[in-house]
Amino acid sequence: MRYFPVVFIILLLLGSQGLKAQRTLNELLNKYNSGNIPYTSVEELRMSQLSDKVLILDAREPDEYEVSHIENSVHVGFNDFKISAIDTVSRTRSIVVYCSLGIRSENIARQLREAGFKYVENLYGGIFEWKNAGYPVIDDAGQETEKVHAYSKKWSVWLENAEIIY
Repeated sequence: MRYFPVVFIILLLLGSQGLKAQRTLNELLNKYNSGNIPYTSVEELRMSQLSDKVLILDAREPDEYEVSHIENSVHVGFNDFKISAIDTVSRTRSIVVYCSLGIRSENIARQLREAGFKYVENLYGGIFEWKNAGYPVIDDAGQETEKVHAYSKKWSVWLENAEIIY
């Protein structure tokens, strides 16, 4: 019984690590994003993906997309993104945009909104959060893979459940 307070404190600290990481991701996204584009969770996107209700746009660079991407996503890139790439898409179609963590994708989502697309959301935590949740990604050949391009060493700390590629 003498050890109970010590064990309790250790367990409390260990249990709060998950909350700290989530809070820190919130802080990161709040730092870089305006919050003007609503988020969707990886769980919500997975449900929509399985029912084919949403257009998924990948706002990462080609080398990132080639390593792996969410199945049925359309690569639109970031540096060379042009609205004309999706001119044939209905302005009322539900769209989710993702990147590594959700920072670049907010920028692309904002451009879509400004171009008249009504239902645009940003994937909270991006492909990193998708893979951390255990959802599958595919490579450029359409094969399931554990590899995810981590963008940079700085951002790779957010990717916990994948083989990290640079």
